[in-house]
Amino acid sequence: MKVLLPDGTSREIDSALSGFEVVNAVEIKNKRSILAMECNGELVDLSRTPFGDEVVLVAGDSDSGRGILRHSTAHVLAQAVLELWPGSKFAIGPFIQDGFYYDFALVDNGRFNDEDMERIEAKMRSIIKANQRFVREELSIQEGLDLFGNQPFKREIIEGVAHLDDSEDANEGVSDKGVSIYRNSETFVDLCRGPHVPSTSYLGSFKLMRVAGAYWRGDEKRDQLQRIYGTAWESKDALEAYLVRLDEAERRDHRKLGMELDLFHFPPEIGGGLPVFHPKGALIRHLMEDFSKKSHLLGGYQFAWTPHIAKSTLFEVSGHLEWYKDGMYPPMEMEGATYYPKPMNCPMHILIYKAHQRSYRELPLRLFEFGTVYRFERSGVLHGLARVRGLTQDDSHIFCAPSQLGGELSRLLKFIIELLKAFGLEDFEAELATRPAKSVGEDYEWEEATNALEYALSQSEIPYVRAEGEGAFYAPKIDIHLKDAIGRRWQVSTLQVDLQLPQRFDMEFVDSDNTRKRPYMIHRALFGSVERFFAILLEHYAGALPTWLSPTQITVVPVKESNHEYAESIARALTQIGARVVVHGANEPLGARIRRSKLDKTPYILVVGDRDVAAQTVGVNRRGSDKPETDVLFSAFLDEISGELVPTPLVVTE
Repeated sequence: MKVLLPDGTSREIDSALSGFEVVNAVEIKNKRSILAMECNGELVDLSRTPFGDEVVLVAGDSDSGRGILRHSTAHVLAQAVLELWPGSKFAIGPFIQDGFYYDFALVDNGRFNDEDMERIEAKMRSIIKANQRFVREELSIQEGLDLFGNQPFKREIIEGVAHLDDSEDANEGVSDKGVSIYRNSETFVDLCRGPHVPSTSYLGSFKLMRVAGAYWRGDEKRDQLQRIYGTAWESKDALEAYLVRLDEAERRDHRKLGMELDLFHFPPEIGGGLPVFHPKGALIRHLMEDFSKKSHLLGGYQFAWTPHIAKSTLFEVSGHLEWYKDGMYPPMEMEGATYYPKPMNCPMHILIYKAHQRSYRELPLRLFEFGTVYRFERSGVLHGLARVRGLTQDDSHIFCAPSQLGGELSRLLKFIIELLKAFGLEDFEAELATRPAKSVGEDYEWEEATNALEYALSQSEIPYVRAEGEGAFYAPKIDIHLKDAIGRRWQVSTLQVDLQLPQRFDMEFVDSDNTRKRPYMIHRALFGSVERFFAILLEHYAGALPTWLSPTQITVVPVKESNHEYAESIARALTQIGARVVVHGANEPLGARIRRSKLDKTPYILVVGDRDVAAQTVGVNRRGSDKPETDVLFSAFLDEISGELVPTPLVVTE
């Protein structure tokens, strides 16, 4: 059989009775770095007999390997808690991005504290040191129920086998054929699909992070549980590097920066997930939106504006009430009609299209709006500006003839990337999300839309992967992801080809042969939402936004009162070329005024004293530099700064 090694090379071996034999049969410097294998696309334990023509060895420093490490560590966490608190109940413990968690209900409604975290970690390390093997077993449904007789959450998972549309249960090792379990001691057993590391000794580079509340099945009407979060990595160095990134992420947290820089806050009088923007924050929003609007106008878009609420009948036709009602705000009854705050802008843009008969000469019709939509996110998932209940989308809907679809998608991808680059973002990748299990439309329609999206991606320079089954209920989509300054991945732009809404709204255009045809519809949010993109930019730049986005671009600081008039003349000259300037008068010590400007993340601080007044110069403190420049001719500084103040709108026509 063919064996693919982690370094990308391959070997041929005759046969093997287990993954361990495969590992021993090939040359690998560190054999313990191999945690599992992949056969015919399925991850399996090394104890299993390989199947298929090709075996892929999975190392701990790969995405799959880290998932296995984290899931295995979650099992050890559950084992430690049950040994320390006998009689406790455990629910589910999946791996997540950069870590894992496990949910528990302690006996007598006990609560975890900081000292408990230390005890649990110590118990986990003793389990790891014991080198306990992870052993898989297959049981019948009844055997599984008997085994977990005193564990109600596990029993519910097993009893729900008839409803396996819920992938969470499938991941727990339950199917209509039976139950898979893993033991790693005589006393601990857990439901699990696997795979796991060969033994607990493969683990150890982990840390428990925090405790949070959680509801069973995410339902606030069900049992309230305690969730322990942790992280696990393939080595001590990788763990320490991650903890450094966490510290840096905390320093960059947009919620913290928003308060420190006086940009926004979330008043409790308004409610969770609904921010108010202070003057500085509102100015940044304006600058973001203004640049985007100018670029869209040059790109052939037309502006639209739509109201915040609509009758329920609109969302019945669009399908939102059928598919998204649980995430919508409650209805309002007025004058015999039911109204909803809009969760999406697309139905209203369709009404603009349908306001009169359309000709092929009008296509493609590109409508654009900064439209605020409302979605009732659960309080547990709200996260500053990154997850809100009222979000403003830079929403565009493009209506085109079938023959125009490929060209529009390629042009649109180019426009998205160029606009994101204008904000200083460079590292992109994409996901092509295909048809989910719950969806509407014919197979050929989905295939046509998916092929068009994939063609556009192939024409771009963006690396991409297919995310099978992750599309919206009505359309496949492209999600654009970016990496920020500390390597975190953010999903921003979304691009969808929709063949369903044009049918549901009976949209038409008159073609060149005078026949009526159905247009294609492209949904596109470039920022994703203004609020989320604002948060991404704040964290990417650690609050030190590019000069053109900074609320105050230049601070002028006179050394003493007699220099104030010269400072004001400098400010006037800068204002005339479009700069946003503040003069910090000599009413407090010079060092304090400079420090305040630095804390405000001001890009340029100009210090002027007697010598500058005489020579028409300035002292320049550039943000990020510890070495001020002295005796800089003010005229030279004006020439230098003029290109940073206002960005040039994009022109992307092909």
